Amino acid sequence: MSNFNQIILAFLFLIIINGCNNSTIGSVVKSQEFTENKIEIEPYFCPKDDCEEILINNINIAKSVHCAFYDLDLYDLIKAFGKKSSNADVKIVIEDSNYGGNIKGPGIKIAKASQYMHNKFCVLDDNKVLTGSMNPTNNGANLNNNNLIIIKSKYIASNYEDEFKELWNGIYASGNNVKFNKINTDIGVIENYFCPEDCTLENDGGIYRIKELVKNAEKSIKIASFSFTHEALADELIKADIKGLDVDVLVERRQRNVRGSEYARLKDFGINIKVDGNKYNMHHKFIIIDDEIVITGSPNFTLSGNNRNDENMLIIFNQNLALEYGKEFDGLFEKGEVVY
Repeated sequence: MSNFNQIILAFLFLIIINGCNNSTIGSVVKSQEFTENKIEIEPYFCPKDDCEEILINNINIAKSVHCAFYDLDLYDLIKAFGKKSSNADVKIVIEDSNYGGNIKGPGIKIAKASQYMHNKFCVLDDNKVLTGSMNPTNNGANLNNNNLIIIKSKYIASNYEDEFKELWNGIYASGNNVKFNKINTDIGVIENYFCPEDCTLENDGGIYRIKELVKNAEKSIKIASFSFTHEALADELIKADIKGLDVDVLVERRQRNVRGSEYARLKDFGINIKVDGNKYNMHHKFIIIDDEIVITGSPNFTLSGNNRNDENMLIIFNQNLALEYGKEFDGLFEKGEVVY
């Protein structure tokens, strides 16, 4: 597409988007705020970091282990769960479509529902949460690009424990809203969401909160997403690019032409978008805004990720964390390419 045609297309896009919407979409989340200090956050990036060893080491020192996994096949991790179950409270919920019978016992439940239980998290000792994009599988830990984040926080752990109890009791893709949605900490604000219950109500969370943060960005937006089909979020990226912000998007190569993919549309609007260079999968689902805010978790930026599947998501306002995620993004983006 020529530069002239891109300018005309962008101009028409702004007229259509602004002309059809006279109300504010994605207002700031209206929620009670809580305060907690002495928060610790550790980000890891697989396969550069040994994410399996990190999981095992944290489980080995825990007194209670409650996990919800979309998939699980790491042999040494399964052994660690078995060993820990002899002297600790170990419970695991696994998505039905990926359960291969490689882990069994009274501490295992299978999530059988009409939608995916797509979480990848563990709650340890009521004060630590391990989450992110990594399924604890050989591919997830050793071949695909993933992020694993560890947070020491009683409030965050309480949120995830509540979610785990719902899953353990067979409540999928529904349930109570998150208890501690917005927490003021000594390292910055942390927001917590569980989809779809916290993500589908307009102006109250999920994708609408992400849209608001993107809309209010001042300098830059970086997105790494295995799958990207959410049209409304793509609209906000186009508007941000037109305003002159640096907008970079990286998607998994195999997902660029799936039904509803925004890859071609964003490319045609002149967005700096690439497919990844990993011969396996770029499985991340994160956004970095203004090098200050990190959005990460289990949902892809799709309608299913926010409206149907059982998922979890964090928004963390911390420059140091954004720097670490930015390094991961920049390295992958440099190896990516534009495909026409």
